[in-house]
Amino acid sequence: MELRTLLWLLWLLCRGGGDADSHAPFTPTWQRSREHEAAAFRESLNRHRYLNSLSPGENSTAFYGINQFSYLFPEEFKAIYLRSKPSKFPRYSAEVHRSIPNVSWPLRFDWRDKHVVTQVRNQQTCGGCWAFSVVGAVESAYAIKGKPLEDLSVQQVIDCSYTNYGCNGGSTLNALNWLNKMQVKLVKDSEYPFKAQNGLCHYFSGSHSGFSIKGYSAYDFSNQEDEMAKALLTFGPLVVIVDAVSWQDYLGGIIQHHCSSGEANHAVLITGFDKTGIADSVSSIFV
Repeated sequence: MELRTLLWLLWLLCRGGGDADSHAPFTPTWQRSREHEAAAFRESLNRHRYLNSLSPGENSTAFYGINQFSYLFPEEFKAIYLRSKPSKFPRYSAEVHRSIPNVSWPLRFDWRDKHVVTQVRNQQTCGGCWAFSVVGAVESAYAIKGKPLEDLSVQQVIDCSYTNYGCNGGSTLNALNWLNKMQVKLVKDSEYPFKAQNGLCHYFSGSHSGFSIKGYSAYDFSNQEDEMAKALLTFGPLVVIVDAVSWQDYLGGIIQHHCSSGEANHAVLITGFDKTGIADSVSSIFV
């Protein structure tokens, strides 16, 4: 039986340039020698010292150190993993767009507590974050409507979203356009498992069961955290594009040192927010 979502929301956290239509497939140009990795590792150690030296007011509780990305230079990390490209979105205006009700909202909320968010999946060296975030939002939307929480196929979106570049990068907006315009039915992950590489699109018959969307909305919500929190509370987890360059060195805690490159480059799914313990009434911590 085909199910359909009622509404999709795409939010832009950090404004950035670029367009996925002009996004060339990724081809590595560096030599992966021991000397190269050693130089990248030394540079990583210097970054860790700097980031961990920031005062709590500048960096909150985040801490940084050696991880699986420490042997990469920042440009390599970005080229391999940060492959989401934002498009231009209209600036959200509460006066013009009245789709978000002016509801009272708690200091803390997380859709994971409602058991409507699937487990975090590893994109490995596939630059398909744009597909993971969109599929995660579809999964949650159906679960919020009372349907069983299912792991849907990210590989199907990577292989078949023809306006994107698969593991070489893509746009969440292009993926949503494709799902909506073509009325694609996403199948279960068990039917089309993740391979961490581009593949030929596997088509299913029109009678095959799947999960499709009915529509979505896309806005730039930068510097409007309260409105974004209301949207999350009202509609469910949000697909967002963030600047994740500084995430290369992250080990734990709450990041406030972000948007360092000035360009949104990584797609994620926001599931909740937390305003407890924050003196600034217009600030939120998103998870």
